[in-house]
Amino acid sequence: MAVTIYNTLTQKKDLFTPRRKKRVDIFVCGPTVYDYMHIGHAKTYVQFDVIVKYLRYRGYNVYYLQNVTNIDDKIIKRAREKNIEPLKLAREFENSYHKDEKKLGITSITKYARATDYISHIVKQTQTLIKKGYAYKISDGYYYDITKFKDYGKLSGRTALGAEDAISRIDESVEKKNKGDFCLWKFSKKNEPGWDTKLSRGRPGWHIEDTAITDTHFGPQYDIHGGARDLIFPHHEAEIAQIQAISDKSPMAHFWIHTGFLTVDGKKMSKSLNNFITVRDALKKYNYKTLRFFYLSSHYRSPIDFTDESIKSAQHGLERLNDFIQYTKTNKKDNKEFVKKAKQQFITAMDNDFDTVKAIAILFDFVNESYKKNIGGKSAYKLFKKINKIFDIFTFKKPRIPQNITILVEQREKLRDQKKWSDADQIRKKVKNLGFVIEDTDKGPLIKKLIP
Repeated sequence: MAVTIYNTLTQKKDLFTPRRKKRVDIFVCGPTVYDYMHIGHAKTYVQFDVIVKYLRYRGYNVYYLQNVTNIDDKIIKRAREKNIEPLKLAREFENSYHKDEKKLGITSITKYARATDYISHIVKQTQTLIKKGYAYKISDGYYYDITKFKDYGKLSGRTALGAEDAISRIDESVEKKNKGDFCLWKFSKKNEPGWDTKLSRGRPGWHIEDTAITDTHFGPQYDIHGGARDLIFPHHEAEIAQIQAISDKSPMAHFWIHTGFLTVDGKKMSKSLNNFITVRDALKKYNYKTLRFFYLSSHYRSPIDFTDESIKSAQHGLERLNDFIQYTKTNKKDNKEFVKKAKQQFITAMDNDFDTVKAIAILFDFVNESYKKNIGGKSAYKLFKKINKIFDIFTFKKPRIPQNITILVEQREKLRDQKKWSDADQIRKKVKNLGFVIEDTDKGPLIKKLIP
């Protein structure tokens, strides 16, 4: 077993060796629940779903932990706009998030952890940082002094904010000692949610909720921390500074995995640009398997551009693979060695930093060679079944063709037998207008649903 992973911490591909034999603890930053999940979020969560499922396929016992930020400036602001209690609004959007996840086939997560369920641990960590001299108090809360932690910036290679970094307004204060200092515990203002603690009545900062959650479940060190690349700085940098200052153990996570950005028609997704696409809206137009295939057609670390053309390309590519699955049912000519070779190539690709792009290319090569050699059979069918437990993109049931379409195709065949080509062509056009296409093969007409 030789899985290699690109590690943001070392800036290279490292051989993956879990801390405890085959047990793997992985934490991925989850949503801040003040709005619906969008297709950019979906890219990250689908790609980590595949990463986790592949590690399990390779025999690892993976515990996949994901947080839910259910108290935050954005949640409070949105709740005021809607005249609703912040925690109630957060719970409603959390529920919609889980529904969207399920619809996307994301089923690998072991546990979800809400920030508000870890208040006592957040307070304890803040108290420790105060006691050890890393934190200080100003009028609106307790802040972390980044100059006290000598390794601050080791993950990102910098200590200043960039244009694409994800930030929290909770860290804004003119009283801070240093511009990059971040909030650990925010004193609650009037009519704001808060918890009565030894620190004061207040609420957690953004970064410390994650270290409280991971420390509770994994301790101060674990195998993998993941998230989108905009979280590298300052969020993940702050997590390292917090937990390593508390525990004096390094590294916090042995591997750091970050996903690339998603753009829409070449532009950053934004409501102001009217190109903000929620998952629920995307699923009204596209099958969830098409979306998953689209995401997997790009390496998880690479950016991806969401366009009508790229989605149609994904639809057509996936259709070809699904056609082959149906072909394996009718072509009984098996070749186990040929299939075994393709399976090993697939594993080799995925072992190399979860290279889904290469893995999918191997599948297309396998399909093309199978058609050339007139090979199908149970072995090929079983291979696609196994891969689908990781990718969840294939369809194994034969598509249902409406009876009226079937009748029209039968009429067309009779006309073709009578050499009435013009009449037969009219029926082909009629079938197309009804949303289906006819492909003439040596085994008879093949009916497929039209991809718009």
